[in-house]
Amino acid sequence: MSWLRLPARRPRLTPGLEQRIRRSFDDASRDEEHFPSTIDPRIYHVKLLMEHLGDLAGKRVLDVGCGKGRFARLFQERYPDAEVWGLDISEEMLKFVPAGIHTRAGSMTALPFEDAAFDAAYATESLEHAVEIDAAVREMCRVVKPGGRIAIIDKNAEHFGRLKTPEWEKWFTRKELERLLAKHCRHVSSRFISYWEDVEPDGLFLAWMAQK
Repeated sequence: MSWLRLPARRPRLTPGLEQRIRRSFDDASRDEEHFPSTIDPRIYHVKLLMEHLGDLAGKRVLDVGCGKGRFARLFQERYPDAEVWGLDISEEMLKFVPAGIHTRAGSMTALPFEDAAFDAAYATESLEHAVEIDAAVREMCRVVKPGGRIAIIDKNAEHFGRLKTPEWEKWFTRKELERLLAKHCRHVSSRFISYWEDVEPDGLFLAWMAQK
């Protein structure tokens, strides 16, 4: 008798779970130590995003899961004539985003923007909270114009358990996100990174870069 391997059940972002995630980040907004409003512009995450997304002068860029806008703040400072947007599930987090950055509350799996609304989009350590990862990647690609660039920085599934995480959090393998991005983008690459350029990556962080 032959057996068929059934596909693994995909996690669902139910209204109840979405509410719990939102409430968690509303509470976290009061924790400046672990959820800071700023980030050191010298860390490699920043350099990689700036290099991959390119010159954004006069363009529109979306920070998906922006939190308090720590990365969006740096893009605004570098490109004062760019239209920088921050999307987050928590309105409490968005209250900390600097003036001049456009904000909107919403889910990563149903971005409240039109198709091809942005020249670039990025997500830094936020996709891990989306639950329906394929839907979130699809949405990021949908709102970026053809030829636009996308960057995702997150944690490597091979190191899952190394840090304390909420029960909904999901980390990804290198190939997993490459495959999801390749469904919507022409060029996809990835690499291991660390916080500092002169520190050898230890495998925890990965960066995925794509061009639609």
